[in-house]
Amino acid sequence: MKIRPLTPEWLAKAGSLIDHAFSPSRSELRLFDALHANNRPLYEWVCIHRGAVIGVLTFSRAYHGKQVCGLHLAPMAVQSPMQGQGIGSELLRFALRQEAIAGQAIFVLGQPLFFQRFGFLPCTVPRCPFVKNNKHFLSLHHDGSESFTIGYEPEFSR
Repeated sequence: MKIRPLTPEWLAKAGSLIDHAFSPSRSELRLFDALHANNRPLYEWVCIHRGAVIGVLTFSRAYHGKQVCGLHLAPMAVQSPMQGQGIGSELLRFALRQEAIAGQAIFVLGQPLFFQRFGFLPCTVPRCPFVKNNKHFLSLHHDGSESFTIGYEPEFSR
C-alpha cells in the first residue's frame, strides 16, 4: 500500500472509487469531476494497492467571504471491501502531516466519531450552509469565534 499525490494517471480510477463508494448517489462524483474540470486548486492523495486506487482524499479551499480561511475535506472514500482496515485513517494521517495541509484550518462535514480521533472538534462557527445547526460539521486548527457562513467552491452547490 502506497500513498501518492493524485496525478492524471490515477484520476479516472479515483473517480470510479468515489462513484462506487457513494452509490447510488452521484453527487460526490459530480463534485469531484467538476472540481477537476474547472481546475480548482486542490490537495489530493490516493492510496494505491496492487495497481488499484483503494482510497482517495481531497481538500479544497474554504472561504470567509472572498478570503480563503482554510480547507474543506471532501470527498474522502475507501473501497467498500477495504473499509475498516485503517486505510482511511492512514490516508488522513498522512495528509494532515503534509506541509500544504499542516496547521491550516480544516473543515469537514462527516461522522464525528471518526474525525474526532484526528483532533477534529464540533464546530459551531462558522456556519455550514449544508446542514442545520452545524450537525456533523467539525473543524481542526480553527480557533475563530466570528460568526459567518463558510464558503465553498461553486461546484459544491451544483
